[in-house]
Amino acid sequence: MLFAILLPGLSMIFRGHILKGILCGILHVTLIGWIPAAFWAVASHTQDLAEQRHRETLAALARQGRG
Repeated sequence: MLFAILLPGLSMIFRGHILKGILCGILHVTLIGWIPAAFWAVASHTQDLAEQRHRETLAALARQGRG
């Protein structure tokens, strides 16, 4: 999460969001744009975690239905 705040564009690229990461990096270059870029990166990171939990829940429910 700290990486998303300090280097928002790179954190998005490392999580597989290439285009978002480039746009966020461009926004990050400006001093005024750094704050919105950091918020955007943290929100994106949180959304990725929620999607991962959702996939894990669906997989657990599918395994439970088979058993």
